[in-house]
Amino acid sequence: MSTLHIVDHPLVTHKLSIMRNKKTGSKDFRELLDEIAMLMGYELTRDLPLEEVSIETPLCKMKAKMVAGRKLAIVPILRAGLGMVDGLRRLVPVAKVGHIGLYRDPATHKPVEYYCKLPTDVQERLVILVDPMLATGGSAVDALTKLKEHGCTNIRFMCLVAAPEGVKAVQEAHPDVDIYTAALDEKLNDHAYIVPGLGDAGDRIFGTL
Repeated sequence: MSTLHIVDHPLVTHKLSIMRNKKTGSKDFRELLDEIAMLMGYELTRDLPLEEVSIETPLCKMKAKMVAGRKLAIVPILRAGLGMVDGLRRLVPVAKVGHIGLYRDPATHKPVEYYCKLPTDVQERLVILVDPMLATGGSAVDALTKLKEHGCTNIRFMCLVAAPEGVKAVQEAHPDVDIYTAALDEKLNDHAYIVPGLGDAGDRIFGTL
């Protein structure tokens, strides 16, 4: 079974609380999401392999350690996932970026795919799939399935807020994919929104309320 990692660093928790506030506008919401993505990225990349290299400081030559290979890919689920990309890219500027487009059918609450563009060597990379909300889990499950269809075997999923129902769905469908979230909320309401949540992340990011 995949592991659920709750990144409850005080700065992450503080920034998330501001994002939850309905009075927080789109500009601040976007900036906070960007900052939290970067902070969570430190935890998600904690176990990246290192290799020893030779460098020369202003004083002498030495053996130093650097990230081995730097083979990462960041794949946002459109559209809200875009808000998490830049924060992660500041940590790993050489990471390649793919995109998976899904929207939730308002009647069935099921994800519908409309776009998929991934790096040609995505199967060779550690893939970080990002989406601010893990609600029913439908979009995450479908996106993970799509990544595996392209040969990906090393995938992690990162979100801002998760519902127990979504975590369960991902763990059952993809037990090999670890989940990283800033908060595990109480439940889903009758409209499949996370409670207490923060509303529709895409609308709050892009000001389309």
